[in-house]
Amino acid sequence: MEIARSKPVVSRASLASGSIARRLVVGTLLFCAPVVSALAHESVGTDASSKQEAVVYLNGNIFTAAENGAMATAFVVRDGKFVAVGGQADIQEYLDRGARRVDLEGNFVIPGLGDDHFHGEGGGPGLDLSKVRSIPELLDAVRSAVRAAPADGMVIANFDWHEAQLSEQRLPTAAELDTVAPHTPVILPRGGHSLILNSAALTEFGITTATKSPPGGVISVDGKGQLTGEIIDAAKALVHMPPSKPMSPDDLVRTQTAMNAFGVTAVRVPGFYTKGPIPEAYRMARELKDAGKLTLRYTFYLPAPGFFGTPADYLAKSGLRQDDGDEWVRIGGVKLGVDGGFEGGHLSEPYAEPYGKNGTFSGIVVTPPAQFNEQVKSLAEDGWRVAAHAVGDAAVDQVLDGYEVAEATTSLKGRRWTIEHGFIVYPRQIERMKQLDIMLSVQDHLYLAGPSLRKYWGESRANHVTPLRTLMGSGLVVAGGTDAPVVPANPFWAMYHFLSRDTIQGGVMGAGERVTDRGAILRMFTLNYAKMVGEDHVIGSIAPGKSADFVLLSDNFMTAPLDKIRNMTVISTYLSGIKVYQKSK
Repeated sequence: MEIARSKPVVSRASLASGSIARRLVVGTLLFCAPVVSALAHESVGTDASSKQEAVVYLNGNIFTAAENGAMATAFVVRDGKFVAVGGQADIQEYLDRGARRVDLEGNFVIPGLGDDHFHGEGGGPGLDLSKVRSIPELLDAVRSAVRAAPADGMVIANFDWHEAQLSEQRLPTAAELDTVAPHTPVILPRGGHSLILNSAALTEFGITTATKSPPGGVISVDGKGQLTGEIIDAAKALVHMPPSKPMSPDDLVRTQTAMNAFGVTAVRVPGFYTKGPIPEAYRMARELKDAGKLTLRYTFYLPAPGFFGTPADYLAKSGLRQDDGDEWVRIGGVKLGVDGGFEGGHLSEPYAEPYGKNGTFSGIVVTPPAQFNEQVKSLAEDGWRVAAHAVGDAAVDQVLDGYEVAEATTSLKGRRWTIEHGFIVYPRQIERMKQLDIMLSVQDHLYLAGPSLRKYWGESRANHVTPLRTLMGSGLVVAGGTDAPVVPANPFWAMYHFLSRDTIQGGVMGAGERVTDRGAILRMFTLNYAKMVGEDHVIGSIAPGKSADFVLLSDNFMTAPLDKIRNMTVISTYLSGIKVYQKSK
């Protein structure tokens, strides 16, 4: 989902500049003992390009992510790669040579995790609403921010919150925000597709009941025709928020530090990065890599022309081409979108009432079909790989129609084109996906927003959101992610949801789509992720010749009680054989 970048409390006259810079401390692994515990608090290294001696990791419970489900008890790492994986016989020759040993102490080990749809780790300089749990708590937070704002200030929240976390299960209204901010403009970005404004902000940007909703957007009004304060998708262009501070390498360092703590060693960033423009992020990540300070692999997708107002000459001016980069930092393709998010996914049948507006509202078409068809045909001919955002079933049909237009002149088979999200997908559409040889990128939106989706779409359709068991059983390549910060960046929340179909506030939804194969869920975030970014020959499983990206977990993922998966923690994370994260004792 596309995200509106958040800003701090700011002066409308001028923006305060400056930030607290955090340096990445580059350490070295200590090789002073013949046998080292993997739980020892070693210094955390980051120069994954340095030469390493052979190290034997033994006494582990190792999930290799192999397609046949093979487990192992030991592996050998040399020069950043796995060189042997298996049991005692597979590592004995290295022990006989006196290789250093690291005792895994029976811990469960998995390949480094990948997040297939990631925009940023959350947080930021704005008002933090992630911990509020009711409308009164939210209003109290806004009141405090308003009191701290300068006389000409504007209060802007971070976007990593959702109404599903509130006991009222709804958005605040402009009228409610007016009670705590009658004169100070307030903007609450919610997820990737909505802004909630108070009356002062609506006035600031000239939005009235007479303002027409633009194509692909909605200016929300209530049953009496009054503005609710919610501005959706293309209508967000009416709200001109102050520019954010320029992105710096420290922003990428904060991202990698946060994600390494979740066991994530690779992220796929489709069309939008919360810290700044994709081309700049790509170049800064390359600089970190060259300096030996990169601890997270990036696959960036550029916004395609027309994607939320992206200029027609954007790709040419970026100076970047398909597959520029390497296994560390690469341009994976381009991102397009055809519908809205939770509140604007395009469905073939109207929304539930009152959101269906007496059967007249079926969601938002962000990109008209004819325009989308021409875009993907041109992008295919130019050699670009496309990832298309589609939430509702009508949007999925639109994407498939466009992909079939592209396929008519340029074969898509083997090119790793994807549909992003696919909340509502039906069997007939799955067959079309298989014919086109495309992949599906799914996330755990239902875990957060289940109650909201019930309200928007009704019980039956809400229970069908992300029908993972059906999708996995079809033979499609399905990879998993979080869509952070729309949903929190913790991949174990997503895994727990896919295994349980539990939600934060709505109970179990769509129990028939639970996946019982825990290994298959892990492969979604490891081997299938690697397939989606075209790096399955380099990462994604613990196998000889692949990069030694691996993670020690606090519990056995395969046998732990289901509830424990949600709160599973990472003991340590390794990238190319170098420890990049160690849990504090």
